[in-house]
Amino acid sequence: MTPLSGKRILITRPAGQAEKLAQLVREAGGEPLSIPAIEILPLEDAAPFHALARRLESFGLAIFVSRNAVRRALELLGGRAWPAGLRVATVGQGSKEELQQRGFAQVIAPAAQSDSEALLAMPELAAMRGRSVVIFRGDTGRQLLGEELEKRGASVEYAACYRRVRPAGGDLAAAWQCGVDAVTLSSAEGLQNLIEMLGAGATAKLAATALFVPHARVAREAERRGLRALIAGPRDAQMAAALVAYFGGAR
Repeated sequence: MTPLSGKRILITRPAGQAEKLAQLVREAGGEPLSIPAIEILPLEDAAPFHALARRLESFGLAIFVSRNAVRRALELLGGRAWPAGLRVATVGQGSKEELQQRGFAQVIAPAAQSDSEALLAMPELAAMRGRSVVIFRGDTGRQLLGEELEKRGASVEYAACYRRVRPAGGDLAAAWQCGVDAVTLSSAEGLQNLIEMLGAGATAKLAATALFVPHARVAREAERRGLRALIAGPRDAQMAAALVAYFGGAR
């Protein structure tokens, strides 16, 4: 019997980002349920983005906070040439790979932990006084990265390149009625959205279900809400391995 045989695994990543993990779940014998807890939408008004894009050469460092930021920002930039002197950084290996696939070399990114804290700990971001930084991100998100860089003396601007919204949740209700054995989450925002999507009794439902998260920060948010989450790691293979270990008896 395969490790995840008979297990229904809810994957809450945005559309277009769940396929690899879903395949790993299927290979382990499980049934992946891909129901996003965050929906990525185009900007309602892209004029501010394009205004900033026209002066990209004035920045010394560009930071992409996620795969979504890479994809959406480069789509909006179209065929605009990337300034030769503008270095590129990102928070994790997934978005680093996305950048490399699009022709970016020497991308600054933490090798293990995938979050703002890990990127801020890198030596390339230690001496920031007088440097100009643009952060490509969604219309909302954590302020830690920009705030810390400003404390280090950098001038920081944000380039919103997509919107993040909470899905309606109809598919989730139907899936939950048929049973969910585990939930994989990618962020604290995803957890918040999932709770709202589940509606009445959400905390009790999640408390009775195995939760897997990529970082300790998301686990702490779950704990704050009275839930227990297992830290799997940010990569698809890490998440799949944690699921296999849990349901295989290594709990």
